[in-house]
Parts: sequence; structure tokens; C-alpha cells
Amino acid sequence: MRKFIFWTPRILAIMLVLFLTLFSFDVFGMGYGFWGTLLAFLAHNIPVFILIAVLWISWKYEIVGGIAFILAGIFYIYFTIFRNDPFEWYYLSWSLIISGPAFLVGTLFLIGWFKKKHE
Repeated sequence: MRKFIFWTPRILAIMLVLFLTLFSFDVFGMGYGFWGTLLAFLAHNIPVFILIAVLWISWKYEIVGGIAFILAGIFYIYFTIFRNDPFEWYYLSWSLIISGPAFLVGTLFLIGWFKKKHE
């Protein structure tokens, strides 16, 4: 059980980062030219780079991962639902596809931190 609690949030975080990276590949067919495409690709991956840095820190300090991934999920819900006008109900299910795994990863990091703290 100890290894499961240790490895599961890390593996799920890597899978989430790779999943988010897939969304940035749409810039390659938009005809921006080389530098425009490179800039758009990097701009689309800013959240990915942030989550990679958080995962790197979280590998040792699980509390950071717990808080950061949960906050990332909350921020994504905010930017998806409340920043799109007019509000459509499908935005909620759409936002849960990304924020749900982020909440799960954050919760698992917090469980790992809590268990390590009490051992």
C-alpha cells in the first residue's frame, strides 16, 4: 500500500501532463509559419511547464503537489466556466475532464503526505 500511495499520484500526474500536451498540437495546422507555430506551441504549453515544475518539487515535498494540483483544478474550472460568456452547462462537464484528474492527483499527494507525516 505504501508504494501504491507513493507512485500513483506521480504516474497520474505524468499522464495528466502528457494529456494536456496533446491539446497544444493543434497549432501545427494553422499556418503560422515556423516561428509563429513555435511560439503558439510554447504558449499553449505554459500550464504544462508549470505542472512539470510542480511535479518535480512534489516528488519530494508531497504537500506542494497536493495543494498545487488542487489549485490547478480550481483555476481550470474558474477559467473554463466563469470566463466564457454566456455560460453553457456543458462547460461544467468539459472542465471536469481536466480538473477531475488534477483533484485526484492532489488528493493522492495529500494522502501520501499525511501518511508519511504520521509514520
